[in-house]
Amino acid sequence: MNENLARKEICRIGKSLFDRGYVHATAGNISVRLEDGFLITPTDACLGFLEPDSIAKIGNNGQQVSGDRASKTLALHSKIYSAVVSSAPETRCVIHTHSTHCVALTLTDPVGELLPAITPYFVMKVGHVPVIPYHRPGDPAAATLVAETIKRYETAGTPIRSVMLSRLGPNVWHETPAQAMAVLEELEETARLWAISSHKPAPLSEAAIAELRKTFNASW
Repeated sequence: MNENLARKEICRIGKSLFDRGYVHATAGNISVRLEDGFLITPTDACLGFLEPDSIAKIGNNGQQVSGDRASKTLALHSKIYSAVVSSAPETRCVIHTHSTHCVALTLTDPVGELLPAITPYFVMKVGHVPVIPYHRPGDPAAATLVAETIKRYETAGTPIRSVMLSRLGPNVWHETPAQAMAVLEELEETARLWAISSHKPAPLSEAAIAELRKTFNASW
């Protein structure tokens, strides 16, 4: 994906997420990795009203070269791209939102993972979602912890496509903005199912998960 197309795709995905309520106000950000750096949405920008030329471009040296001032989550996105080089080298997009139901599940400060394996598409399209303890927005310590978590899951043989920042929201990543958005959508909708279930469903059986691994190459 060239830079011009990436700028337009960031705007398209941002508007789609905003129009459907996956993001609100100025919450959330999107980045795309390029050969000579990466693009990231500006700080305090509403994802529903982005302009291609306003997207910040950051060079491989870490310096901003164009666009409006880059999002304060720049360090986190950069750490994610570096951390997934061996497990998912094709990764080109990171999306962060403050999705309502995902955030709601962290308000009691849970540890471990955000959700059990309650649906096949959650297992297939999202996978494990470790919860990162609360840090202030933009805290470099959170970025370091996310990178360490990605490596820990990779070492365990279960590479991940998302993490959940407690009380803030999910970060998801994939090969394209459209694919990353699909992961985000599946994650938020699974969180919504869990939140509205009066009797919490049991997770899928080990046999069912093994079948998803065999049939669809799920990384659970």
